[in-house]
Amino acid sequence: MDGTVLVADDDRTIRTVLTQALTRAGCKVHATSSLTTLMRWVEEGKGDLVISDVMMPDGNGLEALPQISKLRPGLPVIVISAQNTIMTAIQAAEAEAYDYLPKPFDLPDLMKRSARALDLKRRAPVRPPTAPREMGDDLPLVGRTAVMQALYRLVARVMNTDLAVLITGESGTGKSLIARAIHDFSDRRSQPFVVVHASDLAGIDGPSSLLARAKGGSLVFDEIGDYDDETQARIVRMLDIFGDNAPRVMATSQTDLAQRMEAGNFRQDLFYRLGGVSIQVPSLRERVEDIELLAEHFLARGERDSGIVRKLSSDARELVRNYSWPGNVRQLENAVRRLLVTSTEPEIARSEIEGMLSNQPATEPLRGGGEGDKLSASVARHLRRYFDLHGGTLPPPGVYARILREFEAPLLEIALDATAGNQAKCADLLGINRNTLRKKITDLEIRVTRRRKLM
Repeated sequence: MDGTVLVADDDRTIRTVLTQALTRAGCKVHATSSLTTLMRWVEEGKGDLVISDVMMPDGNGLEALPQISKLRPGLPVIVISAQNTIMTAIQAAEAEAYDYLPKPFDLPDLMKRSARALDLKRRAPVRPPTAPREMGDDLPLVGRTAVMQALYRLVARVMNTDLAVLITGESGTGKSLIARAIHDFSDRRSQPFVVVHASDLAGIDGPSSLLARAKGGSLVFDEIGDYDDETQARIVRMLDIFGDNAPRVMATSQTDLAQRMEAGNFRQDLFYRLGGVSIQVPSLRERVEDIELLAEHFLARGERDSGIVRKLSSDARELVRNYSWPGNVRQLENAVRRLLVTSTEPEIARSEIEGMLSNQPATEPLRGGGEGDKLSASVARHLRRYFDLHGGTLPPPGVYARILREFEAPLLEIALDATAGNQAKCADLLGINRNTLRKKITDLEIRVTRRRKLM
């Protein structure tokens, strides 16, 4: 790499790591903990690339992007942030950041992105940069896992296109929230957002009435996999007459439309009209690390809305994290809302959650396959979704190790639970050396709880 990089972050460790890595790569580096200093350097003409945190002691890095673009058109800015929500990715895209990475970031990945930014001659912005818009805290699209961060970046890239969007995922994962976010942060945000159900298309005037309501906004066909043949045909005919000022089309489905199409239960012409961009919203089982983050988000919302202050005990957090949550984010949100009302102590105990969940299903629902679906087929579908979420670009390097870690950790956790935390029995069950198991427990930071009875 060749060039001067301006690094702005209030974390001294991050400044040191980036300075050392970029210097070894051949760059000159100016690092600061002050947004004011960064802006002075930019105004003085220093730097070929900016790497900036969002929350700085003297300002917000995202809010500074329009000013950076005004002072130095074409100067690429990579935003790094510990605010792991969809809003950060959308705001970074709106403010025309070159790239966005969540903390903790993968250093080799950041170095590759920095190299591309330095090599690329930035084109002039196609529209004047605008200050990032605010949104309420009611959008539970929160997550620091790689699969959610990739989803955020994909949403940010497609929101201002005219491509149709198909949003798939299990019930309760937040498909409708994704559709709403794409609309609310797009150029169509001042136009109507119309959610369509099958009944809205009935009658001679159904389709024309929908078009009149949507105008140039967004039409979202809710759970389109449940529509019958006649309703699907009505949608195809409606899409065929779209003219100027046509609404953007989005659809949600918790069923695999490709499989339904192959089985003859979904129109092929409609499937390809809807699939301009496919967004797969992961289940909570696919992003276990986000469960505690979401629970804390809902607890904080409860404190804000009702003044009730509650937190989860360590045992309660463990149970929340290990429960399968077949109803996904919606079930978790409802559970936290109920606990806020029923819990009498500031700290929510594990027994309270056990009592609440005792009459709820604890099994994981099957998707996209029959009862005889093999583990390899489920893993293959997960990997395809993982690659698809990167929107045509390759995931960061190190996929092999990351995927093995995601598979290995739950396997060891379940095996340890099945053997009541007895590591000797667990090693025998898995067919590995006991020392190997101990090392993996340490490396993967797995918590081992011993119990008396064994399964």
